[in-house]
Formats: sequence, C-alpha cells, structure tokens
Amino acid sequence: MSRKNIYLVLAIIGAVVPYYFFIQQFITVGFGIGSFLSALFANPPASGFTSDLLITSLVFWIAMFHRHSLGKGPGPLLFIILTVTIGLSCALPAYLYASEGNEEQLAAAS
Repeated sequence: MSRKNIYLVLAIIGAVVPYYFFIQQFITVGFGIGSFLSALFANPPASGFTSDLLITSLVFWIAMFHRHSLGKGPGPLLFIILTVTIGLSCALPAYLYASEGNEEQLAAAS
C-alpha cells in the first residue's frame, strides 16, 4: 500500500473513531455546545488532552499556512474545517494525503 493510501485510510479512521464517541455524548446529553465543552474540560486529564490538542491544532494550522505560502502545500481552509468539525486525527492525515498528490503533480511538472 502506498504512503498516500495509508494517509487516506488514516483520515477515514480519524473521522470515524472520534465521531463514535461524539455520537455517544450527543445521545446521552444532547447537542448542546455548552455541555460538550464542559465535557472536554471535565477533569484535569481531559483538560490536559484537550489543551494538547488545541495547541497541536494551532501549530498544524500555522505550518499549513506557511507551506501554502511557499507553494508547497494545498490550501488550508478545508483542513481547518476538518479540524474544527471532526478533529486533528482526520485533518492531519487528510492534509498529508493531499500534500502527497500536490508533490506528485510538482514532480510530474518538472
């Protein structure tokens, strides 16, 4: 299996797994954003994981914008939307999948 296909599989897994848990939360508590945010910071370990994820997402966004400004990566908007609506576990491998395609196109043009 190619690296590009591995990224695609990981992006799909990265979408399915978080939503499995999100759906459990929504069934139990409802769709309230307040209760969802409260659950993200429910205790110190959850707060630590959430903080880590927020910081890592910010670093990912900065790196995407930088790479895009150099003409080395795809536009960041889709991947920011994926990060906010699904999570970094989907957005990062999706970005790497798209970047592989971008690199293949650049190599073919050379």
